Amino acid sequence: MSGAGPRASLLYDADCGFCRWCVARVLTWDRRRALRPVPIQGPEGEALLAGLGEAARMDSWHLVDEDGRRTSAGAAVAPLARMLPGGAPVARVADRFPQAVERSYRAVVRRRGLLGRLITGGAARRARRRIAARA
Repeated sequence: MSGAGPRASLLYDADCGFCRWCVARVLTWDRRRALRPVPIQGPEGEALLAGLGEAARMDSWHLVDEDGRRTSAGAAVAPLARMLPGGAPVARVADRFPQAVERSYRAVVRRRGLLGRLITGGAARRARRRIAARA
């Protein structure tokens, strides 16, 4: 995929420290630069998620591919993993056990405030820098 540019937009809650940290971790894995981080809040996020109300937009992360197909929450794990180097095994597990992936995703989301408090100031700054560099 050399030089082709991002193939998908990864939409996230820019006001959530845990969400920013997670996106930064995914971007670290994304050595092919297939993903572009996009805050849900803002004009581009609203345009990419047109048709979803605010509650549905903020309910989870979203992956929008270059053809405009959107997957959200646990359902986004498999297509996201397929875009990442070495992600095929993760994608196969997510495809095989979609309900378990969705339940796991929701369990983490319910605790994102608590998990966000565990992120150090340095990790939060690095996450913001990584996202800004790829936006």
